[in-house]
Amino acid sequence: MLGAIDRRIPVPLKQLAAEAPLNRIFAQAIDEGEFDDFEGRRIRLEVNGGQPGITIGFWAGRLRVIDGPGEATIRGSLTAFRTLAERRQDPDQLFFQRKLVIEGDTELGLGVKNLLDSLEWCLSLRNLLRQ
Repeated sequence: MLGAIDRRIPVPLKQLAAEAPLNRIFAQAIDEGEFDDFEGRRIRLEVNGGQPGITIGFWAGRLRVIDGPGEATIRGSLTAFRTLAERRQDPDQLFFQRKLVIEGDTELGLGVKNLLDSLEWCLSLRNLLRQ
C-alpha cells in the first residue's frame, strides 16, 4: 500500500518535504565542499518489501529530490536506515551483516556511505522541522 501511495505523491511535494531538511542537516558539509565529488550523481534509498523510496541528487550546491532511478541504490529495512540515521551502529557493520545492501554503482554507494560516516551530523525532529 505504501508503494502505491508513494507513486501517487507528486515529486514536487516530496521535494518540498525533504529537500530543505536535508540541506539544513548537511549545510556545513555542503558549504565545506564535502559533497562536491557527487555533483550530478543520483542515489536511491529504498526500504525492503517494495516500500517507498527516494532518489537524491546533488546539483549546484544543493541536495535535491528527483524523480527516477539512482545510479546506485541502498536498500534495507526501515530499522536499518533508522539505526544508520541515529548513528547507533557502525555503517560498515550494517553492510557486512547485509542489513543494508548497495546495488548498481557500488563505488558511488560506498562513497556516499563513507561521506556520511565521516561527517558530524545529527538526525533529530528539531533539525527536520527547524526553518
